[in-house]
Amino acid sequence: MVTARRAVVPLRVLLVLIFGLLVVLETVSLPGQFAHLAEERPDLAHLRWPLTAVTVFWVVCAQVVVVATAKLLTLFEQDRIFSDGASRWVDLVLGAIGAGWAVLAVVTAGVLLTADDPGLPLLLLLAVAGVGALGLLIVVVRALLRQATSLRTDLDAVI
Repeated sequence: MVTARRAVVPLRVLLVLIFGLLVVLETVSLPGQFAHLAEERPDLAHLRWPLTAVTVFWVVCAQVVVVATAKLLTLFEQDRIFSDGASRWVDLVLGAIGAGWAVLAVVTAGVLLTADDPGLPLLLLLAVAGVGALGLLIVVVRALLRQATSLRTDLDAVI
């Protein structure tokens, strides 16, 4: 447990860094990238705003996961990780991953129907599978957390 406690501060620093980079990505980089695409490829200019909206949505989903993870870290530090409050944050992570996965699946289906090169569809299918696996892993973690919370509650009642 000592090792896990030592990992909290570096993890919190990384979460702040990741969140900051995601803010830059959603406010500067992605809109600028798709504006540049519209200028360079006028035939794809109609995709500028849909692509911007979808990718910013994915970034917001990632930001929700980062914030919920930071909150779970705080609960861990306060030795309150086995509480109903922790389950709500895990549910939020699962919701953000599920929403991002659903939009990714729709985008992938659209690309599969129109692509003439297999590279992008294969990459998107890999992303759908990876994000789906991550979501299912969080379902298992949520079940483990609920089971551990129940056991801790029972143990506290005995003591």
